[in-house]
Amino acid sequence: MASSRPKMDEIARLAGVSKATVDRVMNNRAGVQDHTRKHVMAIAANLAGEPVPSASDTVCLDFVLPGGSNAFMADLVSQIERRAELRGDVDVVIHRVAGVDPEQTAAALGGLRANCQGVGLIGLDSPSVREAVRRLIASGVPVLTLVSDISHVGRMNYVGIDNRAAGRLAGYLIGRFLPGASGKVALLAGALAYRGHEEREMGFRHVLSESFPKLDVVAVREVHEDPDRAHDEVRALLAEHDDLLAIYCIGAGQDGVARALTETGRDKSVIFIGHDLTDQTRQYLLSGVMDAAIDQNAQVEAREAIDRLVRAVRDEPNIPTTTIRIQSVFRENIPSEV
Repeated sequence: MASSRPKMDEIARLAGVSKATVDRVMNNRAGVQDHTRKHVMAIAANLAGEPVPSASDTVCLDFVLPGGSNAFMADLVSQIERRAELRGDVDVVIHRVAGVDPEQTAAALGGLRANCQGVGLIGLDSPSVREAVRRLIASGVPVLTLVSDISHVGRMNYVGIDNRAAGRLAGYLIGRFLPGASGKVALLAGALAYRGHEEREMGFRHVLSESFPKLDVVAVREVHEDPDRAHDEVRALLAEHDDLLAIYCIGAGQDGVARALTETGRDKSVIFIGHDLTDQTRQYLLSGVMDAAIDQNAQVEAREAIDRLVRAVRDEPNIPTTTIRIQSVFRENIPSEV
């Protein structure tokens, strides 16, 4: 059966641009002027049988996301704004809150715009946040969770990786990097009240217990997304455990881990597995401080979140979960663009 999706060469012909330009637009890459992007997107929508949106079709979406210096979160914010601009039918407001403070998140959810039609959320799986989500849903506002899910709230979608599988992957990589070794491993988490962080820890512990029983998890430290706190925790762990072989950084704080390993001269002897490919982690991979980054693709998460919220607002068919493909990034396979 032929695909109903318009062909790239057909879009290029009708838009009067090259196939390379169409490829950049459709894959949300840089190097295309705004008016050209909008023109190409309108042609593609028309060929796909979708109406080109007018101002009256604009959907108002609010996103509540953690603030701070987390490089991945900054990338996600940028990708959300970019996707909204590319679509042309979405008005987005992003609320940044202290991610480890559930009361701030709950307050933000209770103070959204009066015309908000849908909500994207990264929040702790805590009673106050769950109750705020339930109130929004009861008022008729669809809520979608990103990156880390929230239990028992009736959210419309979860968009993100399988975090338990990500933790298992981290454990498997460390085990394979240290074949037959006996020693200690440490975990650093942003906050285990994030369901995603808890699931990563569970997956990590399970695969070590199952396949690499000589590797002993000696510490789990919550660093509350603070690189300086992560730095101090790693320095203390290295001083306490001479046989510390590996560190798995479940969330933010990777800058602190890298600094501590470099300062102590342990950057080449301690295996360091982290998350998310950013400008920062790219440099750690290239220098050899970080051995692998488990990436979840902020661009795809932003696209799926906005597109699914818009479909929900317009009462169009949706699916309950979008699992983003996990990618293991090493120094030798870093993609050309972050």
